[in-house]
Amino acid sequence: MCLQRDPLADERMSQNHDEEEQDEGLHESLLGAGAAGSATRPLGLYASDAHIWHKVAGFSGMLALAAGTYGSHIFKPQNLLYKDVWNTANLYHLTHTAALLAVPLTKRPQIFGTLLTFGIVAFSGSCYAAALMEDRSYSLPAPFGGFSFIAAWASLMF
Repeated sequence: MCLQRDPLADERMSQNHDEEEQDEGLHESLLGAGAAGSATRPLGLYASDAHIWHKVAGFSGMLALAAGTYGSHIFKPQNLLYKDVWNTANLYHLTHTAALLAVPLTKRPQIFGTLLTFGIVAFSGSCYAAALMEDRSYSLPAPFGGFSFIAAWASLMF
């Protein structure tokens, strides 16, 4: 008895093989080239990072709006120059909080996001404290926060 090859079966096998190759290509595009054992991260981890950075941005935005409201309606320093310090802190806080929303879209989200967050805390936080206490000595960390902002924006170039 002689076995004959079924041309339809061969065609179905060829189609299945093509579909498997397409699936592997899709898998590699989601996980990065050479996904098995590679140093690239799965797409799900990027989504997780985005979720965390959006929470950080939401929390920072909430604080920035609360600080702005406090500065506009309640904060009455004896020296009016501290009102300007408060407003500057709030401007930088709001601006860089908006930038936090773009963190997941950057090439190095952890670097950009961490530098922005540190800048907000060091620059805006120390300026808020200096204005609230009406004491310039509280603003000593501000230059480090400003440098952190500059470094964050510079990190987008690399």
